[in-house]
Amino acid sequence: MLNLPNLLALLRILLAPLMFWLLVDRQNSLFEGIHVSWLDYAAALVFVVASVTDFFDGFIARSWNQITKLGGILDPLADKMLMLAGFLGLVYIHRASAWAVFIILTREFFITGLRIQAASKGKNVSASFAGKAKTVLQMIAIGFLLMNWPYANELLWMAVLLTLYSGWEYTKGFFN
Repeated sequence: MLNLPNLLALLRILLAPLMFWLLVDRQNSLFEGIHVSWLDYAAALVFVVASVTDFFDGFIARSWNQITKLGGILDPLADKMLMLAGFLGLVYIHRASAWAVFIILTREFFITGLRIQAASKGKNVSASFAGKAKTVLQMIAIGFLLMNWPYANELLWMAVLLTLYSGWEYTKGFFN
């Protein structure tokens, strides 16, 4: 069912490759004469819009009782696509540590696998507070890295630590 929350998730799915394109295809003839900082601003704007849709699709789905199976698939897919586009694009333009991104993405794939297993066994797979906090910190880190602001790398490594902690929390909960 295509309701507003699912449409917002679809919008996020469409915005992720746009942001990635702005980061990795800077030599494209379409961008000729545009200073690279404007591409950073455009990528950051796309990221902020996509991140806001992440908040609102969940809020609206819960508030309006529009939680659907399709939304349960689209929302995490959109989240992963957005983070993947941001982190890989930032590694490509040498703004993010490849090791930090590797750790974050490895955790994401591992926990996604655990969540699929948990759901197949009827276990609760909803995001924990630490899982939500790591997403917010990752988004803030990506924003700082996109804008090339001070302390961006420190925020990225803080996100790595919280990512590892929330992954440990999920893993512990899965095996208990």
